[in-house]
Amino acid sequence: MLAGKHDITRHKPKKLPVKQMKHCCVAFKPDGKRVFVHGGATILEAAGQAGIILNTVCGRRGICKKCTVELEPDRRKVLACQYKIESDIVVIIPQTSRFLGQQILEHGTRRQIKIRQAVCKKFIKNIPKDVKTLQAALHNNTSAKDCELTPVAAKQFEQLSTASQAVGLTAVYRRKDASDGCIIIALEQGDTTGKLYGLAIDIGTTTVVNKLIDLTNGEQKATTSAFNSQSIHGDDVVSRIAYANTKQNLAELHNLIIDCINKLTAQICSEAGIQPQDIYEAVVVANTTMNHILLRFPIKQLGMAPYKAYSVDAQDRPAGEMALVINPVANVHTVENISGFVGSDTTAVALAVGMTTAEKISLAVDIGTNGELVLGTAKRLYATSCAAGPALEGARIAQGSRAVDGAIQRLFVNGNDIDLDVIGAGPARTICGSGLIDTVAELLNLGIIDATGRFVPASRLEGKLPPAILARMIRDKTGPAFCLAWNRKNGGQTVILTQGDIREVQLAKGAIRAGIIILLRKMGIDESQIEQVFLAGAFGNYIRPESAVRLGLLPQIPLERIHFVGNAAASGAEMVLLDSDYRVLARDLARKIEYVEIAHEPNFQTIFADSMGF
Repeated sequence: MLAGKHDITRHKPKKLPVKQMKHCCVAFKPDGKRVFVHGGATILEAAGQAGIILNTVCGRRGICKKCTVELEPDRRKVLACQYKIESDIVVIIPQTSRFLGQQILEHGTRRQIKIRQAVCKKFIKNIPKDVKTLQAALHNNTSAKDCELTPVAAKQFEQLSTASQAVGLTAVYRRKDASDGCIIIALEQGDTTGKLYGLAIDIGTTTVVNKLIDLTNGEQKATTSAFNSQSIHGDDVVSRIAYANTKQNLAELHNLIIDCINKLTAQICSEAGIQPQDIYEAVVVANTTMNHILLRFPIKQLGMAPYKAYSVDAQDRPAGEMALVINPVANVHTVENISGFVGSDTTAVALAVGMTTAEKISLAVDIGTNGELVLGTAKRLYATSCAAGPALEGARIAQGSRAVDGAIQRLFVNGNDIDLDVIGAGPARTICGSGLIDTVAELLNLGIIDATGRFVPASRLEGKLPPAILARMIRDKTGPAFCLAWNRKNGGQTVILTQGDIREVQLAKGAIRAGIIILLRKMGIDESQIEQVFLAGAFGNYIRPESAVRLGLLPQIPLERIHFVGNAAASGAEMVLLDSDYRVLARDLARKIEYVEIAHEPNFQTIFADSMGF
């Protein structure tokens, strides 16, 4: 972090009055979230900043009307992509306007995703006298033709108290994959059918996301995230692989991620007012290295050519054996990996954005420490992984952070000066991924940064930029920098963007851009033929497509083809959690996608170097 004295450019430009941009408070129901945005922003942009991803099938053109929301107090319906915010408002977002919301079965309406979770509950009022009668009772109350009991459930049945006769019991059972049978995994006294929850977990190299889902209706009860605590041993997968060179170190990394998941689970259970004991299923997606560490698979081979995974198959483990603090009879399901460097998180992204049925040429870009790409149609799909580094998740940036209170998430040129959208509406303290992309794009537009990524000397810009903006071109201990927030009034720390920060952005975007170019060549097409781009990632709540295109992070295509889909990996995990049929679909999808090792491609280094420029 940098603070203190800065050497301001020597000239003293004439000061002009600076018009302050109005900021408005937007509250979202039923999410209970509130954000502050600049006047003139759309509800869609505000929702993105709140972490609420809406349907934008038409590319924000106002044609599909899939992003319809209601405004209080009169419940007037407006399109989120078109309505511009000029004052404080309260917005009601229906389930049908949310990304994936239309696909989930709700109130008996037939949708693409039916609620067919792997674990179920059934209340039995009259307690059976023996196991055979119990099996018959469950058969009569469900579609299961063949019911088995696990040793745990059999023991619980033997230990049923006389009090259970008065209150009945609830059978917790799992569906068998390819039959009409079931396995009774637990018996609970009384009617507990209303307590059936699951977790959708996305383990990234830098960030871990945990969603609590009501398995009876698909409702998302709570979400939380945290830095992956393994980061103390390196901020990329190569560092983790190198550290896990002994069984002891691998066990340490495993324990760190288990502890992280348990802390996040405790937080969301407290927020939702439920007990961890009420969680009976967890679906986990991750890159292959994180997947192997979670499962305690060997990972040394991931760091050596040909970078083979120990296993790419889906795994099922009892939660009790993994020391996860949820119901010990719960099942932990990890989705299929694609290769040694493209994991189940990419499988989940492709699943969530509909690559299994895509007729249009589609590109899914999941930006994280490891940038994963999937390109193609349902007939042919290619995937690769790019070592983007953690810059776009806030790491390796002098004053970077995740999308937390005090983080700059957007930057605008406002007449004679710049203006900022800051998470939490307080003073700026850091900058997150979306703010970083916005800032670099605007500095390019202003001519403050040239095509090579270097700061242009301030003396060359005199008379070309407003004095207030020119005065932000400063020097710190490392060289030229740009001041984003002075924070003089509140005595806070100056927030700046350094030359080193810009280089980190160039490395990240260069890696992703090179990966896109190589996949395009594999497909035998150019970027103009890409019909839709799905931009995923948990590095920031919302990225302006025009900023991503200006940087060259995304292809030069019409902006309406670009769709922001938030943390699609976690959304894919949620789909697998809610509908067990998606487990089969995920398996088939992972096997269908062809992995491309870009580092082995001819001219990769040249392509990468060329891709770093703006």
